[in-house]
Amino acid sequence: MTNREAFSPRPDSRVTHFPQPAISVMRSVFLLIPILSVLLACATAPETEDQLVERAQGIHERVITLDTHDDINVRNFTEERNYTMDLPTQVTLPKMREGGLDVAWFIVYTGQGDLDEAGFDAAYENAVSKFDAIHWLASEKAPDDIELALTSDDVRRIVADGKLVAMIGIENGYPMGTDLGRIQEFAERGARYMSLAHNGHSQLSDSNTGEGDGVWLHNGLSDLGRDAIAELNKWGIMIDLSHPSKVANMETFELSRANVMASHSSARALNGHSRNMDDEQLMALKENGGVIQTVAFRSYVNQEKDRAYREATDALRTEIAEEMGVSVITDRRQWFSMSAEEREAYQDAIAPLEEELAIRAADIEEEPVNVADFVDHIDYLVETIGIDHVGISSDFDGGGGVEGWNDASETFNVTLELVRRGYSEEEIGKIWSGNLLRVLDEVQAVAAQIQAEEG
Repeated sequence: MTNREAFSPRPDSRVTHFPQPAISVMRSVFLLIPILSVLLACATAPETEDQLVERAQGIHERVITLDTHDDINVRNFTEERNYTMDLPTQVTLPKMREGGLDVAWFIVYTGQGDLDEAGFDAAYENAVSKFDAIHWLASEKAPDDIELALTSDDVRRIVADGKLVAMIGIENGYPMGTDLGRIQEFAERGARYMSLAHNGHSQLSDSNTGEGDGVWLHNGLSDLGRDAIAELNKWGIMIDLSHPSKVANMETFELSRANVMASHSSARALNGHSRNMDDEQLMALKENGGVIQTVAFRSYVNQEKDRAYREATDALRTEIAEEMGVSVITDRRQWFSMSAEEREAYQDAIAPLEEELAIRAADIEEEPVNVADFVDHIDYLVETIGIDHVGISSDFDGGGGVEGWNDASETFNVTLELVRRGYSEEEIGKIWSGNLLRVLDEVQAVAAQIQAEEG
């Protein structure tokens, strides 16, 4: 037997003879296996921190970011001092650009005063001055940088044009006085939401502050307040539930033909402040189709944590003040009793002290209320009433802000935390602006229907 014969298969051997093309395919498959293994490993590898941040940045750039509550002082709307400059306020146009905040609702706020003609006249004058200031910024001072929006279509158009967006909300219906016709006037001036009360009972509604002393003026809404709801519906102004009492809010749900909103409140189940909404109100809000704009206000987010940090901070501030020979406020009630001008003068006076405090803040052991605490409220609200009824607000320049989102320049940190929690881009878009703009659309549609009915 030759060697060749020894290694030749016998006629009955089970040997498969592959055609040449099949052999080529198999070789290609074998060559692809290492490549596929690498790709699979990449696909299943955990996302790195840098990758997560990059993904969050992309989402932040694509969605429209909208904050429904930013207080203003008319002294910051002059040629010499305005929002085109880097003022020490929490919101300016440079800060909005830096943080990627597209839409700021500037607030026509009026503190509650006497319920008489003199009080109503002063409140109206205050409101008009703030309307005029906002229009001046958008129409005269910086029309190439910011534009006033009246509809959701305006918002999308202005953002697409690369400009910032201003919108207007009214905090406290006190400036209306007893003249329901002013509601149409406010709508024509650009207002797109209004609360019926603030801290203190108004001519329209009881305030949540009645929980503190048990004193109520109307036991909910007044007759004038009920009429105001009909007018707000008629002129396309969203009704804001953030400051009125629970009884007033529950009645508003029953009376309003349109969706309602809470411009800056959080979940009372997580923090029992009277400014937050309990589950009964939240479920009524869901049934109404409205939206709650979760607020990044430290004491509304976590009172105990904020109290502990403030006490430690106040102690350090007092120590530094004694070293510098400066007088400081340690009772927040003093702050809220000040006029806007007094607050600004006080802030200017203690600026050097605050700079030193920032340097020595690392000595404080207690943790401040932060973005993660804030997003805990968003999580709770989403779980309780659904993703379609939750939004975001800051209450900047009105006491708002948390560690990590303490001015408009830090707005990205909110999106980053939402991405960390697993929210999708679509969900983040709804929370940042989609839900609020939907409610605005529906409120304006109801207004058109009412006006058509009335001819």
